[in-house]
Amino acid sequence: MPIDVNTALSAEPTVREANWTERDVLLYHLGLGAGVNSLDPAELGWVYEKGLRVLPTFAMVAGQGVSAGTLKPAGMNMPGIDIDLRKILHGGQSLTLHAPIPTTGSARISSRVADVWDKGKAAVIVLEQSATDQGGNPLWTTGMQIWARGEGGFGGDAGPEVTSSVPEREADKVLVSPTSTQQALVYRLSADMNPLHADPAFAKMAGFDRPILHGLASYGVVCKAVVDGVLGGDPARVQNFSVRFAGSIYPGETIETSVWQDGDQLTLLATCPERDGQPVLTHATMEVRS
Repeated sequence: MPIDVNTALSAEPTVREANWTERDVLLYHLGLGAGVNSLDPAELGWVYEKGLRVLPTFAMVAGQGVSAGTLKPAGMNMPGIDIDLRKILHGGQSLTLHAPIPTTGSARISSRVADVWDKGKAAVIVLEQSATDQGGNPLWTTGMQIWARGEGGFGGDAGPEVTSSVPEREADKVLVSPTSTQQALVYRLSADMNPLHADPAFAKMAGFDRPILHGLASYGVVCKAVVDGVLGGDPARVQNFSVRFAGSIYPGETIETSVWQDGDQLTLLATCPERDGQPVLTHATMEVRS
């Protein structure tokens, strides 16, 4: 059986040491499309080591890229869970920052399956990670929801109902982020080598016309757009960023992010204009520091 809920929930957390360098940060930012206009000082701050800033969403790939020397396809192989890559989709993601991420650093990352929900035709696996520095100080906490198609129907809890809507007024800002045709190929070098993002034949077997951009890449693209367009280029202002993934993006398409601001709370909606405004990220909120 691909999912043994009791085994998954009772397993001890796995702990790994993560290390990263400026090169990993630079590559991650390039995978989000940063630096297209390398003469723009604001863009240069993401892709040049002099005055380098780190996007909070780098936490999602820290210690998994080129410097780690362990690039391999990301799968769902852990106690109680063994699922084919073609069956999984990233359903949702949250990130809480407890401290700014340094350009070069290390962390101790603890991971566990926090819950498994039964959605009928699919199962949702909720993964939690917490990272601390070498002194035990918290750096970040993440929550990931993975949809496993065809793995539901085991009689489990369906999980909480989530309702969200954008304000009934025009957005305060609309941020436009083009992606490049090779963007998924660059982004995958930071962590996720799933062939879904590179191999046309594999993508077709998974039900897509061609390779798609990583969900976490769109997550990072939107975060960068908000930091640049709303937060004055200061990534340290991001406190929490939570989204649901509603649709896929093909490399070369555009992500358009509408932003509604209410004090330190931002409501976001990311869509793809090339496909008549199809949602990409929904239920998206960002809490920011003043």
